[in-house]
This record gives sequence, C-alpha cells and structure tokens, in this order.
Amino acid sequence: MSYKTLLVQVDQSSQSAERVQLAAALAEAEGAHVIGTAMTGISRVVFEAGTFNQHDPAFDHHVRALRQYADHSLELFETATSKQPSLSAESRLLDDDAVGGICLQARYADLVMIGQFDSSAGIPGLMPSFPESVVMNSVRPVMLLPSIYRFHTLPSHAVVAWDGSLNAARAIAGALPLLERAQKVSLAILNPAKRPDAHGAQPGADMALYLSRHGVKVEVMVRETTIEAGEALLSLCADEGADLLVMGAFGHTRFRELLLGGATRQILDSMTVPVLMAH
Repeated sequence: MSYKTLLVQVDQSSQSAERVQLAAALAEAEGAHVIGTAMTGISRVVFEAGTFNQHDPAFDHHVRALRQYADHSLELFETATSKQPSLSAESRLLDDDAVGGICLQARYADLVMIGQFDSSAGIPGLMPSFPESVVMNSVRPVMLLPSIYRFHTLPSHAVVAWDGSLNAARAIAGALPLLERAQKVSLAILNPAKRPDAHGAQPGADMALYLSRHGVKVEVMVRETTIEAGEALLSLCADEGADLLVMGAFGHTRFRELLLGGATRQILDSMTVPVLMAH
C-alpha cells in the first residue's frame, strides 16, 4: 500500500514551510503527487448564493486581498517544491472557506496534511476550530503537525493508540504507508480491562498480527494508567522518543458546534509530535 495523492494546507506561516517539507519528502518516498492548496477564506456558498454584491467595491477589495494572500502562499509552495525537480506537485487556489475547501479536495487524496491552530500565525479566515473540523469532516485520514514542529526526516517511530474502535482501525489503515516505513511501531493499549470485549484474551494480538502481515515492525505495549488517555499517549510518545502518533478521533458535529471526546481535544490542544487521525 502507498500514498499516491497528498493534500497539504499552505499559507505564509513558518509552520506551513515545515508542512511542505514533510509533504514533499513523503511524496518523493512514496512516488506520490503532492497538492498545495490555499483557500481565500470566503465560503463558496457566498459566491453561489449571491449573498453579497460581488460588484461592491468594499467586497471586491476584500476578496482581492484574500486572493493575493493565497496566491503568495502558493508561490512559496511552488518555490519550495521546485527545489526537487523529480517531485510531482501542483498548487490550487480555491474561493472557499478553509474547512470546506480542504474537505472537498480531500475526497480525491489519500492523506490530508494540516497544522495545529496557531493564533500568532495570523492566517486570514482560519478559525480556531479548523483542525478538529477537518478531522471530523474529512473522508480521508488527516495528519496534523504541531506548531512547534520542525522537519528533519520522515517519522521513524510511531505510537499507535489501539482501543478496538472503528475510528482507531480507520486511522491505522490510513497510516499504513508510514507504519510500513517506520523502524519501530509501538501498539499502545491503555487499560484494556475496561473494554475486554474489544480486546479479547490477548489485548493487541490481532492488530499486531494484522500489522506484521504488512511488514510493520510492531511491539505491543499494554499500560495501566489513571491519567487521561490524551495525556497518557503524549507522555508515552515522549518516553519512547516517538515522532508520530496514530489514533482514532472521537466526537460528533452538531449545528454550529463541534463536540469532541476528551482525548481528541487534549491531543489537538497539546500535541508535541505529528498526529495522524481518522474519524
């Protein structure tokens, strides 16, 4: 299994430059096509419904400024990817809000790469709820990079959170190309006695066998803990020196609000390593 199309969110932040480097390295390793995408931040519904007078000078000036920002973001992406002549890459500008634009394009990608929300980055049209909204609404797995992330190399040690859930299984399936490349994969199972129906007599045995059949170098780590799952997983990553966390995302959307599970929220707020999630 391999990735063939990567979709990466680009803007003018330093975090975006790190994302692009990781996306380019992964695309070259996988023989994949990487798409850098920037959204103006104005929902396509506004244009389709004619909510605003598009000939109004104030509206036109605002749209022009947003498009200029997006254009420059894509220029930075093109400059970075042009340094690797063998890389298959393209840039896309969409007149859409950030969440809607990313999720629409995600249908035609294998992996979506976005950043943790950083209020200091000053990205036009990007709301604090952007990361979780993409995770909860994307049909593809999403890799989120922490604001402190600096690219060095592709992940070599992954911690995989396994609780027997459908979301965790989807995340693992979506991460397989990365797990197959990793030098070490730790299958982490927290407090399995609380969900014996999900794990069986040997917690993690079935998933470890599944991963090993894909050539993944996996070890099972069963941990009993009294702290919150999100905190426990981040601590485990730190203790093990892991540079990737794979986990299912829990929660659901309601009209005009987003409700997330405790572990998902904690990871999104406090991530210290790249996190691949699926819902």
